[in-house]
Amino acid sequence: MPTRLPDRLPPSFGPTINSVLEGLTRDRVVDRLWNKDHRLWKNDPTEISNRLGWLNVQDQMRQQIDQLRRCVTMAKELSIRDVVLLGMGGSSLGPEVFRTVFGSQKTAPRLWVLDSTVPGWVRQVTKAISPSKTLFLVASKSGGTIEVMSLFSHFWLLVSKAKGNHGGKQFVAITDPGTGLEQMAKEYGFGQIFTNPPDIGGRYSVLSLFGLVPAALLGLDITRLLDRADEMAERCRKQDAMAANPGAYLGAAMGSLAKSGRDKVTIIASPSLSTFGLWVEQLLAESTGKEGTGLIPIAQEPVVKPKAYGEDRFFVYLKLKGDKNGALDRAVQTLIKAQHPVLQLDLKDRYDLGAEFFRWEFATAVAGHVLGIHPFDQPNVQESKDNTNRVLDAYQSTGRLPEQTGTDPKKVAQDLSHHVQAGTYVSMLAYTAPSRSLETAMGRLRKALMGTHRVATTFGYGPRYLHSTGQLHKGGPNTGLFVELVDRMKPDLAIPGKPFSFGTLAQAQAAGDLESLRAHDRHAIRIPLGADAAATVNRIADGFRPSTKARRRATKKKPRRASRR
Repeated sequence: MPTRLPDRLPPSFGPTINSVLEGLTRDRVVDRLWNKDHRLWKNDPTEISNRLGWLNVQDQMRQQIDQLRRCVTMAKELSIRDVVLLGMGGSSLGPEVFRTVFGSQKTAPRLWVLDSTVPGWVRQVTKAISPSKTLFLVASKSGGTIEVMSLFSHFWLLVSKAKGNHGGKQFVAITDPGTGLEQMAKEYGFGQIFTNPPDIGGRYSVLSLFGLVPAALLGLDITRLLDRADEMAERCRKQDAMAANPGAYLGAAMGSLAKSGRDKVTIIASPSLSTFGLWVEQLLAESTGKEGTGLIPIAQEPVVKPKAYGEDRFFVYLKLKGDKNGALDRAVQTLIKAQHPVLQLDLKDRYDLGAEFFRWEFATAVAGHVLGIHPFDQPNVQESKDNTNRVLDAYQSTGRLPEQTGTDPKKVAQDLSHHVQAGTYVSMLAYTAPSRSLETAMGRLRKALMGTHRVATTFGYGPRYLHSTGQLHKGGPNTGLFVELVDRMKPDLAIPGKPFSFGTLAQAQAAGDLESLRAHDRHAIRIPLGADAAATVNRIADGFRPSTKARRRATKKKPRRASRR
């Protein structure tokens, strides 16, 4: 059994958080947040006053239930077997959580979340579906995201050539009012057009239409999900009992611990909730990683012994009742005994995700106030986009991508070991298609880094991470070491109507981000993945293993135990 109450830090961390809680109470932060007072973060209301719609989005979404049902009915009438979501960042990670946590309910279609320009990944999804039996969700807040529009072009052509297709009826748009995507959807005769409330930023949009359309198509009970969010929202209204306000308490804990050096918010989750950490990662990283500070979220990292963690960690354990939690329960108890700060959040069933989504959004807004930053903009995200466009313009002029110097996988361990310091994190950025072998190898590499250097590790697929953790990488504290792993992009795949392919676009995005990282004086290296991505990652991991001679020396130096008599 836990040695402390869930939802609270161990008593030893009371002094760290109590003064912050007192400040939140004194400054009436909760009341002001609900009143949408932009001065909690900055005097200038730009990108704040028009980004707080998530506070009451549940009320607006209840008015959309009928349209959501019509979309589900339309999918049944078209005999849809698969739904493919074309989206990036906030448009894709929430639906990915719904897909992996709930799966498709009985008689509902499968959901594929495609948030990549890597040709291998696009090809995997293309081969897995029957074009005339697939519904495509084209999701973009801005209505012009290059990845989403490129994917749309690919699948529009695919559907138009498929026997028995239903044309535009097989496409659904989710966007803000008045965007180019909304206009395009009308011109192409999309089956449905969902216009989201415009005062909700992408990473706060999971309980809006961006999350609920795919959730409805999976067969989820949307009303039940919103009810859970409402229950949490009501609990987050408490102003005078700040420690009993779950969102304010989590935000105060993250902010106060980060200011004391524990800025690595490490998510440990029940097996069924694993992808929830990826959603938290983009929420925290993009919201707080700016002005040289921020929370550094760590998701899906191997859970190891306490000695492999530095003093820069804050652990949050999301525990789903009835899941296979035994091993994690034991691991968490060892962390508590080792005096690490651990906060446990209990979910009674999967629908409690609705509550957790709201809790974390509220907590992120509070943490932004504690850290003194603006949690609703993303000033550094545009840099990589601009760099990508420059690379693509040069490619169209010369027919060549810029030369990139790659690092030998065998030398990566030496390079990283030279730069690691206390408080560092190492971020692995992979521009390739996902595979079980790659992710197994990546887990091995992360464990090797932790065991050797007690360093926090992150892993993200490109270009997905550009819309999430990319903001933190450039705008947050300069404590990251970045390893970009780039696929050969073969066989490549054309983008209809474009002078460049998916492979060229992905390589341009990798090159643009590397340029941006280095422009911000971040240590970043690039490694070609070659024909076998998992083997390349394993070679990197091998570099952190001591040589046979070193192991023998360590064994010889080990003191003998006194015999017991």
